[in-house]
Amino acid sequence: MKRQLTLAEYRAVDLTLLAVILAVCEYGMTLAARQWFSNQLYTVSLTAALCAIVLMRWGVWAGLHAMLGGAVFWFASGGTPQQLAIYGIGNLGCLLVLPLLRGNGKEKIRRDKLFTALFALAVLLAMQLGRAAVALLLGTPWQTCVGFFTTDALSGVFAMVVVSLAGRLDGVFEDQKRYLHRLQEQQKKEKGGF
Repeated sequence: MKRQLTLAEYRAVDLTLLAVILAVCEYGMTLAARQWFSNQLYTVSLTAALCAIVLMRWGVWAGLHAMLGGAVFWFASGGTPQQLAIYGIGNLGCLLVLPLLRGNGKEKIRRDKLFTALFALAVLLAMQLGRAAVALLLGTPWQTCVGFFTTDALSGVFAMVVVSLAGRLDGVFEDQKRYLHRLQEQQKKEKGGF
């Protein structure tokens, strides 16, 4: 009989796969933007979208993906150490939306398409706020910090679309403990159990 993964093992595999997807896509998107669209004022990032999905699936673990996304963006864009702090630490602002997921919040957000899109946008805005806060602490003028919100506006649209699409796929935008429990119940029913 094949050994089943424990919840901790399943979570580790899931988080690792999502981290690899984030790193590869963020690196590719950042390099493409630098080479083909270097004159554009706007950026597009997958980090907020993926962090919204991880927040729904695993909660606070999304902080790892937030920092990873910031570090990959910094590395691919050839940033300064100050920019690493701004993006790596600032992206942790996404954790500010965790109270929205308490109680029945996850299910409300998951089941309602508008709430799903707004949740993705809230994650991005919280990240931008975190970046601006870190930049201010590092001595960046507040006028420059406004740029974190304006230059990353397309990422908000991108995040809403990606997370909304993820919400249509079974189990992708869902608390994974609940999802695994639901699968287990389905298997019992299929085997004739109660």
